[in-house]
Amino acid sequence: MTSSSRQLRARARQILETEFLFGSTFIPNRFRTISTPDEKSIVNSKSREQLLESLETRFCSVFPLSESLESAIRPVFGEGAPHADLMFVGEAPGADEDREGRPFVGAAGRKLDDIIKAMGFTREQTYIANVLKARPPENRAPLPNEIADHSPFLVEQIKIIQPRVIVALGGPAAHFLLDSTEPISRLRGTWGQWKCDERSIDVMPTFHPAYLLRQYTSEVRNQVWSDMQQVMAKLQ
Repeated sequence: MTSSSRQLRARARQILETEFLFGSTFIPNRFRTISTPDEKSIVNSKSREQLLESLETRFCSVFPLSESLESAIRPVFGEGAPHADLMFVGEAPGADEDREGRPFVGAAGRKLDDIIKAMGFTREQTYIANVLKARPPENRAPLPNEIADHSPFLVEQIKIIQPRVIVALGGPAAHFLLDSTEPISRLRGTWGQWKCDERSIDVMPTFHPAYLLRQYTSEVRNQVWSDMQQVMAKLQ
C-alpha cells in the first residue's frame, strides 16, 4: 500500500469515527434549520459585510504587519457569515492557509468542517478567523509582539460580527480572548467571557483541531464533543 493510500484510508477512518461520535443523528432538527432573515437583518448583514471588507482592506495594506512574519505569502483575514451567531477563533494560519489565503483549509480545517457539520451548521453559517492573520515561520507559536500587532484586527472583527458565542480553538486563542495563562487542558469545557468596552460575549475554549488529529483518542474526541454540545445548547 502506498503512502498516499494509507493517508486516504486514515482520513476515511477519521471521518467515519467523527461522524459516529459527532453524528448528525444526535443533533435535534432545530439546529439544522436555516431561518429566512427579515429585511432589517439583511440590511444589517450588508453593512457588516462592508465593514469587514473595509477592515480586510486595511489589514492587506499593512500585511504582514509584523517584521517577524515577512516570510508569509498571503494575508489570511477570515471568512464566513458577517452576521454569524457562532464564531471560531484559532491561533494562526498554517502552510495550506498561507497558500490559499483562507483560514482552516488544511487537515485541521477539514476536521473543523466535520465538527461544524456535526453541530448542525454549515461552514458558511459561521465565521472563522485567527488571532494572527499571517503565517509564522515554520508554523511556530505566535510571539507576544505579533499578537499585539494583529489582535486589534480580530477585536474589530468580533465587534462587527457580534456573535453570540465564540469557540476558542487552542491555547493561544483562549489565552487572548480570556486574558488567561491557564493551559487549554484546564480552560476547555468551562465558559468564559470575552470583554471589550461594554461588550461581553460567551467563549467556549476547546482543543485545536490540529491537537485533535494528533491525539485522536476517544477521550479527546469526547471532550471536544462535550464542549460543542454546550455551545449548541447555548445557541438554542
